Amino acid sequence: MKWHKVILENELELDELVGITVDSKKYVVYHIKSGFYATDGECSHEHASFVDAYVADDYVECPKHNGRFHIPTGKALRRPACIDLNVYPVKIEGNYLMIGLE
Repeated sequence: MKWHKVILENELELDELVGITVDSKKYVVYHIKSGFYATDGECSHEHASFVDAYVADDYVECPKHNGRFHIPTGKALRRPACIDLNVYPVKIEGNYLMIGLE
């Protein structure tokens, strides 16, 4: 696994997300009440970017068709989204949030 710097931990506010692209693939790192999480950066329904998505409690809502996903597990919660998101490990190293990718 290779770890990639995302953002300083204190720069990502509660219920916010930040996008990152690694090798042409988009990912998103979230800060929610239970901690920091990372998922695919696009909706599994029609590949809309989550950069402008709505985050509340422990879910993210796609800005295109309002599909919802549970952030900690990536599980699709509301149609039209029906394919779960991949979830990736996040750690804090030297005040930076890091995402782990294979």
